[in-house]
Amino acid sequence: MSYRVYSGPKGSGDISPLTKEQMLYKEFTGLDEALFWARHVVKDGRVPLLLEGDDGTRMDRRAIGDALGVGERERAGGPMT
Repeated sequence: MSYRVYSGPKGSGDISPLTKEQMLYKEFTGLDEALFWARHVVKDGRVPLLLEGDDGTRMDRRAIGDALGVGERERAGGPMT
């Protein structure tokens, strides 16, 4: 199983299928690793735009942001909404 994380500079829009074909990505064997990388991308000042997996997983930048936000709240011991 592999997961690919596509990223871009802040202010980047959603990825179209045509654009995706031309973009670089980083590939991981697990979803947790891919989300960890997405968090790293944010801390580095970029934006994770798309996460796709061979299992049909597809998360756009909003879904990735939601997933990363839940992880932050869990670590802080706050409520998950």
